Amino acid sequence: MPAAVIIGAQWGDEGKGKATDLLAGRIDYVVKFNGGNNAGHTVVVGDEKYALHLLPSGILTPGVTPVIANGVVIDIEVLFQELDALAARGVDVSKLRISANAHVITHYHRTLDKVTERFLGKRQIGTTGRGIGPTYADKINRVGIRMQDLFDENILRQKVEGALDQKNHLLVKVYNRRAITVDEIVDELLSYAERLRPMVVDTALELHEALERGETVLFEGGQATMLDVDHGTYPFVTSSNATSGGAATGSGIAPNRIDRVIGIVKAYTTRVGSGPFPTELFDESGEFLRANGHEYGTTTGRPRRCGWYDAPIARYSARINGVTDYVMTKLDVLTGLERIPVCVAYDVDGVRFDELPVSQSDFHHATPIYEELPGWSEDISGARTFDDLPKTAQEYVLAIEAMSGARISAIGVGPGRDEIVVRHALLD
Repeated sequence: MPAAVIIGAQWGDEGKGKATDLLAGRIDYVVKFNGGNNAGHTVVVGDEKYALHLLPSGILTPGVTPVIANGVVIDIEVLFQELDALAARGVDVSKLRISANAHVITHYHRTLDKVTERFLGKRQIGTTGRGIGPTYADKINRVGIRMQDLFDENILRQKVEGALDQKNHLLVKVYNRRAITVDEIVDELLSYAERLRPMVVDTALELHEALERGETVLFEGGQATMLDVDHGTYPFVTSSNATSGGAATGSGIAPNRIDRVIGIVKAYTTRVGSGPFPTELFDESGEFLRANGHEYGTTTGRPRRCGWYDAPIARYSARINGVTDYVMTKLDVLTGLERIPVCVAYDVDGVRFDELPVSQSDFHHATPIYEELPGWSEDISGARTFDDLPKTAQEYVLAIEAMSGARISAIGVGPGRDEIVVRHALLD
């Protein structure tokens, strides 16, 4: 049985949660391997809607073991809020596993994130202010707090003292904020320890043993390819590796154990936060996509920037991630459009680029070269086979597939978990 990775192939919010939920009935473990509570998955189950920020989407499926792996940064207060909210709605959360090596978001990380972003002024990156970047920075600078540290007060205190030595100078002398005491951080973190203790394990070992038993493990990426810290639109990116390679380093599973990479693309494109976005729309077409697609952030509520489908980005994502299958979501949002533009290349100062320009400046100044495809007006939410779709909707999917570097194996035709057309099996 396979180990498979689900990744966002655009700038996030593509519907990874729905894709994970679609597969969850066939898998044993769902693993979140990067990011924190700076992004969200919305999953609709029957008449119930669940907004998840930190927990893997598979937690909603009975029998699946959800794992928060070492590549994730964890706000423990948010973790408990999500667990309690799900438990109150009858969801079994007792099987959650958390890596002992995952890093902890503290109060000082959230504070630094907010004041630093404000300090940047017009150069703001557009972070969510939840402390994600500063926590990853501490991880790389080797002054981070890990989950396992909460079970040894002496080590925890030493690490917090070391972190605050520098950070308090920054907060007081640069940002004119009060100093944060060691005791307030240590006391808060220790208050979580006993509840966390049964959840915190060697998740890399547990996942290895599951694969050795022939069980199926699904790795669920947070954020998306174009927000990857190495391969995205730097510096307007997240602070972790959201590409398929991050699944290996973010979970402790060897790369050669992964044999399927499922990329998620919307039938159009959205982005939250600052940064280049060649197909962004500022007219009634953008408002049409935003209104029909309910394009507001699951975590922040911010309106998403909307634009037409960008085929060069899909090809780039297919190449970077080794995508074996694409899942296209929100095809239904395009219903009612007479013509649908698709970006097939870019123009940069009169030069055509069929692939993403390597230069940040060139990509920032890229204007899309469009081809128009015919639209459809029929309601497609009841379609369950490809042949159920209107002919022009089929042609749109096939045209996108030919441009995108990988086959489109499933198509979302509505928000419900069963509102999907499956063309090819995602897990063999």
